[in-house]
Amino acid sequence: MSANAAGEARRRRVLGLAARYATLLLMLAVMLGPIVWQFLTSIRGRTENVYDGVLPSRPTLDNYVRVAESFPLLAYVGNTLTVALLAIVSNLLFAAMGGYALSRGSWKGRRAVFTVLVATLMFPFESVMISMFLTVREMGLVDTLIGVWLPGAVSVLNIMIMRASFLAVPQEIEEAAVLDGANEWTRFTRVFLPAARGALAVVCITSFMGAWDDFLWPLLVLTDSEHYTLQLGLKTLAGATTTSDQRIIAAGAMAALIPMMLLFFALQRFFFKGVGEGAVKT
Repeated sequence: MSANAAGEARRRRVLGLAARYATLLLMLAVMLGPIVWQFLTSIRGRTENVYDGVLPSRPTLDNYVRVAESFPLLAYVGNTLTVALLAIVSNLLFAAMGGYALSRGSWKGRRAVFTVLVATLMFPFESVMISMFLTVREMGLVDTLIGVWLPGAVSVLNIMIMRASFLAVPQEIEEAAVLDGANEWTRFTRVFLPAARGALAVVCITSFMGAWDDFLWPLLVLTDSEHYTLQLGLKTLAGATTTSDQRIIAAGAMAALIPMMLLFFALQRFFFKGVGEGAVKT
């Protein structure tokens, strides 16, 4: 290859790499830009104009203190955490068991059950929320945190995620466990669950985000402000005439965002792992 051709190939590689990095930086700005702006707004002083420049001249955390004083923030966070933790536990348990049942065995009706579950993904929540509300009301769970949690106790999408993860486990590993005398429960807990640590992390994150960000369903079920979740509390904060300050609203939004960020950063190592790594190590 001549020197000119080698130089041209090198320039093309450099230009391609620069284009990739430019695209990534653009996507990062689009995704993180609103969050950064919200955070900068939340630390502006009372005398500063919200739209006066990008960086606050006098950063302060006073707005977060004012949020806690404007409405019972800790109580709403506690209610939301209760619902979110229940959703995580129930989804991890039922989605793993349902995914395992759909991925292993040749029991009669498995294909029909799978088809019905996939078909339910076609229906939006708004099309079934009235029937769900009537069911919860007949159970006497209106205005309770259990009533908020129950419809999200297990997600069909999470079952499909766990099923796909279990299907990726090599058949030879399961056969080796059978030859070692492992029963069904042992294979499920000692072989398949370790192999699905990445999928379990995905289920954990999606369950937490779904419960933490949910607004419409708690709005239908909850009537007593003592049982409000954080999203309903932020609605009352944004609608209050005494707390119409954009700085306080931004501080409240950041307070709702921080727990989700912490959970993702804590589980990102498992989130990006291969689904078969645990089975191979086992």
